[in-house]
Amino acid sequence: MTNKHTFSRRGFIHATAAAAAATTITSGGGMLRRVAFAHGDRERLLPRNRLGIQLFTLRDQVANVGFDAVFRELARQGYAEVEFAGYTQGAALPPITVRDIRRLLDRYGLRGIGSHIALTQFRDNLTQVLDDAQTLGLTNVGTANAPDALFPPEQQNTPDAYRRAAELFNQFGAAAKARGIRFYQHNHAGEFAIVNGTRLWDVVIAETDPALVSFEIDIYWAYVGQFLFGGFDPIAYVKAQPRRFPLYHVKDGVRSSSTNGYNFVDVGDGVHDFRRFFETVGVPGHHYIVERDDAPSNPAGSFSTAARSLAYLRSLRPCQGDDSRDRDRDWDDRGD
Repeated sequence: MTNKHTFSRRGFIHATAAAAAATTITSGGGMLRRVAFAHGDRERLLPRNRLGIQLFTLRDQVANVGFDAVFRELARQGYAEVEFAGYTQGAALPPITVRDIRRLLDRYGLRGIGSHIALTQFRDNLTQVLDDAQTLGLTNVGTANAPDALFPPEQQNTPDAYRRAAELFNQFGAAAKARGIRFYQHNHAGEFAIVNGTRLWDVVIAETDPALVSFEIDIYWAYVGQFLFGGFDPIAYVKAQPRRFPLYHVKDGVRSSSTNGYNFVDVGDGVHDFRRFFETVGVPGHHYIVERDDAPSNPAGSFSTAARSLAYLRSLRPCQGDDSRDRDRDWDDRGD
């Protein structure tokens, strides 16, 4: 896999002298490229208070140095939100509770926006899942499992399985809503498969109650699904029902000869046109969550992936003529 950083898309070099950049070494050994803009944050395409990271990206750091050090570094880099991929840290580190993690979030001024929980936990320990989410102050809690993951393999990957999954999702969503939380599901590529003339993910979206169930689109995996199965545009997919997709996994890739057609890279180094994606959907209130599945194997380190990806998202500017001041009024710090 080629991981050569390409800066032509990042917007770090501007034609005017208004932009100035400074470089800082991160604790992960990578380079944090800070960008200062003379016109201020109100010119940015994306609201800073809705830029987050899925901690799966930093799972090696959580295991090795723990939540305290990870949150401290993310706050230093400028992140506002985190999405969890578990509530444990390395065995060599002191034990930590969900309440301890909440105190660390508060200490570093971070907001928990969501959490990926196995569907078996929703089925078997729903009360505890929601208790933990409330302790952490999460507004969303969901799963990255395929909708039909609770069924035996021989019953999976059919429209009927996705209809049955939708019934369960509505139940989980109703329980979450009663606690002031939204239930969501995160896609991979398999949800876009067509079986008996039906795209599977369409079934669970159609059969779930919008008041109870939302979705987190993983942009990278959606384009893998397009490559593997064809017949849809990920941007149009979200634009049709943008408020059902409050969470975005902002994940980039480069085309490759792999089975999936893409390999992972830091956000901004790949082929996905995120500015077009976000501007086309155009509904305020989304959360933009950086993720790179193989970041721990990045030679520059997973903290470098976090820093570079955030810097790219913060460098995005609206197309000419877009009034970002109105956008900022929509995207205040109220959360959801």
